[in-house]
Amino acid sequence: MRSTTRILCGLATVAALTVAPTAYAADNPYERGPDPTESSIEASRGSFAVSQTSVSSLAVTGFGGGTIYYPTSTAQGTFGAVAISPGFTATQSSIAWIGPRLASQGFVVFTIDTNTIYDQPDSRGDQLLAALDYLTQRSSVRSRIDTSRLAVAGHSMGGGGSLEAAQDRPSLQAAVPLAPWNTQKSWSSLRVPTFVIGGESDTVAPVASHSIPFYTSIPASAEKAYMELDNASHFFPNTANTTMAKYTISWLKRFVDNDTRYEQFLCPAPDDRTISDYRDTCPHA
Repeated sequence: MRSTTRILCGLATVAALTVAPTAYAADNPYERGPDPTESSIEASRGSFAVSQTSVSSLAVTGFGGGTIYYPTSTAQGTFGAVAISPGFTATQSSIAWIGPRLASQGFVVFTIDTNTIYDQPDSRGDQLLAALDYLTQRSSVRSRIDTSRLAVAGHSMGGGGSLEAAQDRPSLQAAVPLAPWNTQKSWSSLRVPTFVIGGESDTVAPVASHSIPFYTSIPASAEKAYMELDNASHFFPNTANTTMAKYTISWLKRFVDNDTRYEQFLCPAPDDRTISDYRDTCPHA
């Protein structure tokens, strides 16, 4: 059954009614790429050509290495960056498809391996932060990254880890937990804009005991959204998923790049047939 729950932000509504439209997007120094369309955020590749480089576990501390995907050209300036963790018993190969897909939209993306495949969410959160620190301080692409515009994401226990990382480092600009699993259910101290994506038919991390309580506990002031994919299992992030990708792109663009051109895809709530439930606070003005 489709349902859409909207939490209307009165102050944002008043601001939208009383402030004249501005050329904010044109003045935004973080805006990257052409004006977005439904087709452009659904495409398997965006407007940026992408290169990649492997990072050995022997060359890093605090996490297990990984693969960095990044826009080849720096003609438009530096980019925001996101580190992504796989889930329990999985490696970076399980989430590899999302690396070039996000990078081609104008982000530096680090799909990581964890220290062991059995690491729990709190450890995965620490590893995501260690990966961001490596990415911005020591990696071969560090000069391409704006260190003030960083985000985390992850699948399953990696999704739970992205919540841990966002709670521990409130300077992050966005978090995207994918079918997240965590024994901690309350995230009332989290302040990072968070987009929780769950699967309606997930039996490993059922949305009723994971994604939905996580979303509900995050303060509305933090900026948040919850998207539930129709009939999706726990493993929807492991293969190319257009609905997951298009709204992840929109969320990262809106909050990592401050790019309000992408707000149209998030508010009002999307009504794709592949979405069984969508709840949000709608980006604040």
